[in-house]
Amino acid sequence: MRITGYRTLTTVQEWGRPVGDANGVFADGVTSVPIVVVETDEGISGVGMGPHLDIERIFPALDNEDPRAVTALYDRMLRQAFKAGHAGPVFGTIGALDTALWDIKAQAAGEPLWRLLGGRDRRVPAYASGLDIALTDDELAAEYAVYASHGLRAAKLKGGLDIERDRHRLCLVRDVLTEAAHGLRPGLMLDVNEAWTRKQAVRHVGELERTLDLIWIEEPVRRWDAEGLAAVGRGIRASVATGENLTGLEQFRPLIAAGAVDVVQTSAVWGVTHFLRVSALAHAHDLPVSPIGNSPVGLLHAATSVPNHLASELQDLHLPLGISLDLYVEGGAFVLGDAPGLGVRLDEPAITSSGPHPPTTVGPHIRPERAGRQLLGAVDGAPAGPRHSADHRPLGPSRSRDEVFPTAAS
Repeated sequence: MRITGYRTLTTVQEWGRPVGDANGVFADGVTSVPIVVVETDEGISGVGMGPHLDIERIFPALDNEDPRAVTALYDRMLRQAFKAGHAGPVFGTIGALDTALWDIKAQAAGEPLWRLLGGRDRRVPAYASGLDIALTDDELAAEYAVYASHGLRAAKLKGGLDIERDRHRLCLVRDVLTEAAHGLRPGLMLDVNEAWTRKQAVRHVGELERTLDLIWIEEPVRRWDAEGLAAVGRGIRASVATGENLTGLEQFRPLIAAGAVDVVQTSAVWGVTHFLRVSALAHAHDLPVSPIGNSPVGLLHAATSVPNHLASELQDLHLPLGISLDLYVEGGAFVLGDAPGLGVRLDEPAITSSGPHPPTTVGPHIRPERAGRQLLGAVDGAPAGPRHSADHRPLGPSRSRDEVFPTAAS
């Protein structure tokens, strides 16, 4: 079997609600989802969801190679880009290609990837994460009631701009999940996306911990600040989670050596091989790992094979336009299917019909000018930028759009 080419696609995720974090909001609730398809001479194609920036420079490392040599080809791609650097979107391109190769390898073996990687249990524990900073209280409650109906008992909220607003929203979601679980205490996490200084982080979380029990605080300070993350960890009871924006083992080593991370995260777009290597590094230091990202299907399969997986992020109960997956959500877990490979199916006409999604000038991908230098919290507890309009419907039982992660019974 030989790799013969690739093609790229871009679809959209229609969230049906504004989504964002302390840095900004996509008010229209629509985000781009780039896709890479790797083709072979035996008619098997693999799919990876992630950037395809600079793919013309990376792909020669794969051209005419046997796709089943996945880990060797991963290192070959890293070498292909080492002079110009392999961070950010370029690292994401390598990760998307890597995921597509794992898809091909498992399809060629006639097995789902989770089985090929040595997984035993197809159930992957999940937590809810709504990218919810712009939602009203009613919308927030409705959204997490839907997550709770799928058995999720842990939730990660976006915050970091106002202590009292964060406390109120965390308590609201806690009550929604507690009611759904008949009084069982849920798990709560807060993600501030690098919005604070070290002292702000300790002060903010310490105040929340007067009345709340947080499992973790995510990215309290800048991702590379090993000393600062360690200082935050020493000053609070909650664990420190970080790593989703780190690319390569060389960026994780200083944090682990400094005792700066308690929950090691990896982003879905960085690929399967990266996740497996980070998981092994974390396991060597008795640290758990937690994948993040929307539709993190490659890492869900990989998570079944590592001993230190904690929980995977479930952002939305709807998949990007034109994409279907062989999995469902039940009992607070992703349940993987038996389709060979990743179980990804593409409806390319539907994807093509979505048209181009122009880049936005505001959103969580753009760091605000005064991030980390706010004397007081935001007046309304929401990030700068356009707020959602009144005609956005909440994610709740009344929504007409079909869920694509149904329970087994449905």
